[in-house]
Amino acid sequence: MEFKQAKTRTYSLISALLVSTAMVVPMASGAMAANVQTEIAQAIHSFDISVTTLADGVAEIGAASGWRIAYTVDLPGIEGTRVIRGDMTVPAAMEILLRGTGLSYRETGENALILIDLAAEAGQSGATIVDPIRVEGVGVKSDLAPAYAGGQVATGGRLGLLGNTDIMDAPVSITSYTSERIADQQAQTIADVLKNDPSVRTPNSGGGMLDTYQIRGFSINTGNSGEMALNGVYGVAPTYRALSGFAERVEVLKGPAALLGGMAPNSGVGGVINIVPKRAGDTDLNRVSADYGLGEQAGGNIDFSRRYGENGEFGVRFNGGYHNGDTYLDHQTRETSLGALALDYRGEDLRLSLDVIDQRENLNAPFREYRIASGVTMPSAPDGNKNVTHDWEWSDAVDQSAMLQGEYDLDNSFTLFGNFGGGKTEVDRLFGYPIIRGADGTIEDDSLSYMRFQTERWTASSGVRSEFETLDVNHEVTLEASRYQDIFSRGSVYSATDPFSNIYAPVANAPIAVAAPASKPKISETAMTGVALADTMSVWDDQLLVTLGARQQRVETDNFSETTGATTSTYDKSVLTPMAGIVFKPVESVSLYANYIEGLSKGANAPITGQALSPYVAEQIETGVKLDFGSFGATAAVFQITKPFAQNVSGSYSSDGEQRNRGFELNVFGEVTPNVRLLGGVMFLDAELTKTNSTSTQGNRAIGAPEMQANLTAEWDTPFVKGMTLSGTITHTSEQYIDTANTQDIPDWTTLDLGLRYKTTLAETPVTLRATIQNVTDEDYWSGVNEFSMISVGAPRTALLSLTADF
Repeated sequence: MEFKQAKTRTYSLISALLVSTAMVVPMASGAMAANVQTEIAQAIHSFDISVTTLADGVAEIGAASGWRIAYTVDLPGIEGTRVIRGDMTVPAAMEILLRGTGLSYRETGENALILIDLAAEAGQSGATIVDPIRVEGVGVKSDLAPAYAGGQVATGGRLGLLGNTDIMDAPVSITSYTSERIADQQAQTIADVLKNDPSVRTPNSGGGMLDTYQIRGFSINTGNSGEMALNGVYGVAPTYRALSGFAERVEVLKGPAALLGGMAPNSGVGGVINIVPKRAGDTDLNRVSADYGLGEQAGGNIDFSRRYGENGEFGVRFNGGYHNGDTYLDHQTRETSLGALALDYRGEDLRLSLDVIDQRENLNAPFREYRIASGVTMPSAPDGNKNVTHDWEWSDAVDQSAMLQGEYDLDNSFTLFGNFGGGKTEVDRLFGYPIIRGADGTIEDDSLSYMRFQTERWTASSGVRSEFETLDVNHEVTLEASRYQDIFSRGSVYSATDPFSNIYAPVANAPIAVAAPASKPKISETAMTGVALADTMSVWDDQLLVTLGARQQRVETDNFSETTGATTSTYDKSVLTPMAGIVFKPVESVSLYANYIEGLSKGANAPITGQALSPYVAEQIETGVKLDFGSFGATAAVFQITKPFAQNVSGSYSSDGEQRNRGFELNVFGEVTPNVRLLGGVMFLDAELTKTNSTSTQGNRAIGAPEMQANLTAEWDTPFVKGMTLSGTITHTSEQYIDTANTQDIPDWTTLDLGLRYKTTLAETPVTLRATIQNVTDEDYWSGVNEFSMISVGAPRTALLSLTADF
C-alpha cells in the first residue's frame, strides 16, 4: 500500500469579408502614405494618482514619468476623482485623465505632449483633427489597457485575433480584473478571481483537485487539456487549477469565440478565460507577502521585477509562492508551490516575451463532488467542514509550461506576430467518486481507484496584421494560422471494495490497498488546425466600427484502448465559423454593440457504428450597451446561445438535441464617490432543453443553470483612519437542477464576505495589511452542479490574513 503525504452557415457574410479584403489590400501601401499616424512612445511607468482637477492630474503624471506636458487651452472641470493607478504608458494615463473632457493631446517631441481642444482646432482650420493613435499589434504587448477608476477592472482586454481592445470598441462582452483587485481580494486561484463575475460560477469545491467554470450557463472543464488561455493562447496555462500569483489580469470574454481564439481544447462554448501574465515595469519591484488562514494554511509570495539595457529593453519578472498546512476541511492538508519567470525584450520594431511556469499541488483527502442516485431526495447540505474523503486518499499534480511570443513591425502598416509553446501536466491520485444513496446522507465511495494521468500539449500560431485606409474607411485586417495538439495518457487500477460513509458523520474506514498502475498508456491524441481572417472597419473617427471574420478549423482525434493500445475510434472533421460585430458610439460615453458569433465543440462518435458526427456549432446573438461616465461605468446585454448535442431518436444517433440559453446581464464598476467603489451585477438566465428525445425532458431547465446569479462588492475608504478600506461582498445563486428530468435540485444560496485593508508606510517601506472573512454567517449550502451532475458543498466561514511589503 502506497501512502502519500503533503490535477448553414452565413456564407454571404464571409463572401463580403473576402471581397472587402480583396479590394482593399492592394491599396494599402498608397493609403498609408495619406493616413499619417503618430506612434507614441511605449515606455511603461508606475502611477498611483488620485486627483479632482485636470491641472493636478497633468502635474502628477509629469512628475511620475518625467514627461513635459504643456497646455494653452482652458481646462474644464471634472466630476469626482480621476484615479490613475498601475503600470502603463504616459499616453494611456492621459487617456484616463482626459476621458469625457473633449480634450486630447499631441506629441511635440521626445517625452513631450501638449493638450489640445479638438473642436476649437477643427473650427479654425476647417479640417478634422484626428486623435493621436497608439499603434498596437496582435501578439506581445508592451503595455496594458489602463485600469478603470477604482482600479478593480481594466478599460480593455485581449480579444484573441482582434488584439488588445478598449471595452467601448469591443463588439462583445469582456471584463478584465486587475492585479490590484486580485491582491485586495486575496485571491489565491483564478477561480477565486472569477467569483467577482455574476455571469460566472465555479461549481466545483475549492478543496478538490480541479476548478471548473460555468459562463452564461455553459460548462468549461479545465481537466486534461489547456482550456484556459494564457495571453490569448490555449495549451500553456495550468490545467486542473491555476494559481493567481503570476496573473497581471484575469479576463473573461462571455459567449462563444471560435473566431477569436479557435476551438477550446475541451469544447467549452460559454466563454473564454484568459490570463495575462505579469511583465516587468519601468520601476524596480521587490515585493514580499505572507499570509495565514483558510484553515491553518501558512505561506507567502515574492514578486521581483527589473529592466536592463540602455533604454530598459530587457525585462525580468519572477513570481514565486509556497503554501502548506491544514485547510478548513476535516483531515485535509494542502501544499502548493509556484514559480513563474517572465522575460521580455522591447525594441523599436521587435518585441519578444518568454513565460516559464512551474506549479504544483499536493492534497491529502481531496474533497470529491457528490453524485446522487436516481430517485433519492436531495438531502440538505452538511457543514462545510465535513469531508467524507479519507485521510489515506490523495492527489498530486504537477504543471509545467512555457511559451515564446513575438511581433515585428515590417513598416508602419504591417506587423508580423507569432508564438510557440506548450505544457505538460502529470497527476497521480487515489480516491473514489462518492454517490449519495439515501436522503439520510448515506454515501458509497464508488469506483475507488489509483490513477495516473499525463497530458502533453503543443501550440503554435503565426500571422500578420495590417492597418490602412480606403475610401475614408480605416481597416485593421488580421490573418492567422494556428495549430494545437495534445496527447492524453492514463493508467488506472480499480479497487474491488467500495467503502460506505455519511455526509453528516463521515466514517473513518480502514485504508484500502490499491496498486499503482504499472504504466500510462496513450488514451487519445488530438490536433486542431485553423486559419482565420478578420477585418475591423471604422468610420467617422471610430464612431462606427464593423468587424467581419471567419475561421476554418479542422479537428482530428484518435482514441485508443487502455488495455490493448488499439485504435477504438477516429475523428476528422472541419467547419467554418463566421463572426459579425458592430459598435456604434452616438456620444463619447455610450457604446451600442451587437454580434453574431459561433463556438465549436467536437461532435460525438456514434456508440455502435463509431461514426463521427460533425462538430457541434453553438450560435450566439447578442446586443447591448456600455456606459462610461468617467469614474463609473455600466454594461447591459441580452443574449441567446444555442448549442446542439447528440442523442438517440428512433434508433438513429444524431446531433438533433439542443440547449438554448437566453439571458440578460447588468454589470457596474468604478467609483460612486471618490471614496466608494462598486463592482458587480446580475445575470438572469433561461436555460431550456428545446430539443430532446423524451417528453419528460423537453422544455426542461438545463442541468446546473440557475435562473439568477448576482454579485455585489462595495468598498469604502474610511475618513476616520487614513489608509483604511472596508469592503463587503454579497453573492447569490438561485436553485439549480441536478437531472434533465428536473426531479432533483439544490436550493438557492446567499453568502456575505467582509474585508479590511490598511495601507501605511513603516520605516520608509510601503506596507499593506489585508483581512477577509468569507461566509460570515457560516451558511451550510450546496454551492453548484457541474455538467456531470456532480454537486459541491460550499465552504464554511473562513478567514484569511496577509501582509505585503514593497522594499
